Amino acid sequence: MVQRAQAGDSEVFIQLVKSLDRRMYSMAKSMVRNDEDCADAMQETVLKAFKAISGLKEAAYFKTWLFRILINECNMILRRRDRVIVMSDPPESIQSPSSTAEDMDLRQAISGLEEVSRTIVKLHYYQGLRLQEIAELLELSESAVKTRLHRARKTLYHTLSQPVERKVHE
Repeated sequence: MVQRAQAGDSEVFIQLVKSLDRRMYSMAKSMVRNDEDCADAMQETVLKAFKAISGLKEAAYFKTWLFRILINECNMILRRRDRVIVMSDPPESIQSPSSTAEDMDLRQAISGLEEVSRTIVKLHYYQGLRLQEIAELLELSESAVKTRLHRARKTLYHTLSQPVERKVHE
């Protein structure tokens, strides 16, 4: 099957990766300990492996080769975590003088996001950076930034669509 994948059969490549996806997930999870980072590592691994499979010298070592790529991706994610830019609040020019309950809910929801996703949301929406610029800044692929932003939007939508009970102080 590996030789067919090397010859360009993408369906066979998908089957090979699917046969290892649970073990890949376990490995990534044990290293990065975060579902989003785990998904990013797996996504990058599959992309890199697909692009480079024709260069695999020994088909019998496909699994080892794939896991080596995965481990390298996890290590890159762990290194990036140490360099993540943590931003507190948006700049004063972006904040409105009178914060409404919706603005406070949004800021609170954003602060509840995982650190990398929170940073991406703030860089994109508050700083106005394009996805490509964010990818370069955080040393992620543009597709990983898009995925993180999409997940963050879904999380924010879910969080903000829940009714919130507020107490009025008299």
